[in-house]
Amino acid sequence: MKKMLMLLAAAAFSTAAFAQGDKVVVRDETTGAKTEATVRDNGTVKTETRTGRTEAGQKAYNTKEDVKYAGKKTGRVVEKGAKKTGSAVKKGAKAVKNKAEDVVD
Repeated sequence: MKKMLMLLAAAAFSTAAFAQGDKVVVRDETTGAKTEATVRDNGTVKTETRTGRTEAGQKAYNTKEDVKYAGKKTGRVVEKGAKKTGSAVKKGAKAVKNKAEDVVD
């Protein structure tokens, strides 16, 4: 009984998914405009279009992209500085070690 119920549920979901038809989505990344075209089983085509970002939305998007770029750039500079500092500390520690060995001898 349980297997039959699971099989029936699987068949229902697959039929519902098949009934959706073919969907094609075209997106313009620069403006954010999106067009969806769905071909139904009976041959009709449903088209939905969303326009791009508003002026305020575009400014917010540009700000987000600028912050992302600045964060990457800052992170690279910090990483480079940390590597240089680590190298200098290592070199200084080696010099102190060498001097300590000379004193002991």
